[in-house]
Amino acid sequence: MDRVRLVHGNGGRFSHELTERFILKYFHNDLLATLHDGAQFPVTNGRMAFSTDSYVVQPQFFPGGNIGKLAVCGTVNDLAMNGAIPQYLSCSLILEEGFPFDELEEILKTMGNMAKAANVQIVTGDTKVVKQGEVDKIYINTAGVGMIPERIHIAPSRVKANMDIIISGSIGDHSIAVMGQRFGLELSPMIQSDCAPLNHMVQAVLSEVGDGVALMRDPTRGGLGTVLHEIATQCQVGVKIEQSKLIVHDEVQSVCDILGYDPLYLANEGKVLFVVDPSVTEQVLHVLRSFPEGKEATLIGHTLDKNIGKVGMQTSIGGMRLIDALGEDQVPRIC
Repeated sequence: MDRVRLVHGNGGRFSHELTERFILKYFHNDLLATLHDGAQFPVTNGRMAFSTDSYVVQPQFFPGGNIGKLAVCGTVNDLAMNGAIPQYLSCSLILEEGFPFDELEEILKTMGNMAKAANVQIVTGDTKVVKQGEVDKIYINTAGVGMIPERIHIAPSRVKANMDIIISGSIGDHSIAVMGQRFGLELSPMIQSDCAPLNHMVQAVLSEVGDGVALMRDPTRGGLGTVLHEIATQCQVGVKIEQSKLIVHDEVQSVCDILGYDPLYLANEGKVLFVVDPSVTEQVLHVLRSFPEGKEATLIGHTLDKNIGKVGMQTSIGGMRLIDALGEDQVPRIC
């Protein structure tokens, strides 16, 4: 029988099939059709972005953060990917009967601290409690709104051939940190989730180069490989990246080698992918590297006017590897 599978929530090919087969069939409209990290729409005093996300990570606490940190940072970052300045968030909790109050307090304390760090306010919400076993301890939904500055226009339609692709740092840290905690592995203390609010760094870039940035995406579920594939297909360009330019920390790569994970498809919660006009590349890199979250920023590739809808990676040994969207999940329930 045709049913929902766990892989339908991994952000990859199966998630897109679910979206196209069911969600767009009944919810289709021009704002949703862009399939960006949030909706952009006009309001009386300009343009606004709106985004929402739900968090079911298991375990709820991991090196570098917890589910509450993910919930605030994830929605703040989705708004930032639209070029918006995040302002207000909602917080809805689904709690399992028996969930310890001390863990709940730690999660909510973290959410408050992250909201202050991102300069946003949590202004509304909801709480539901269900019987033991009906959820896994705690699920959180956050939604957020923010205003888009007048001269900023971030959209897939602005991506053209011969643009540069920049990523703000290393890949794979978050997934490996969560996976290690989940399975009780003794990993290096250097492996920490990269979860962080990125709106201040993103706004600094946009203030410096404005419309020089065509598109931003945060490579969360499905990882960098899936996001690059989405850009190639949605923007109707080819994409070429260089493996030698990607940063995978040695500790993360070692775990990937042992367990057979591909860092290209591991979730990140504190990284931004930029597609920019080549004339502003050096400025973007300079601004990113001035922030702790962007100190490892690097130019990893370019968009092309050929091989439309395809992503190729020049490997370290000189070959060319075709990068597709994530299929079967490597590490489920990662956010």
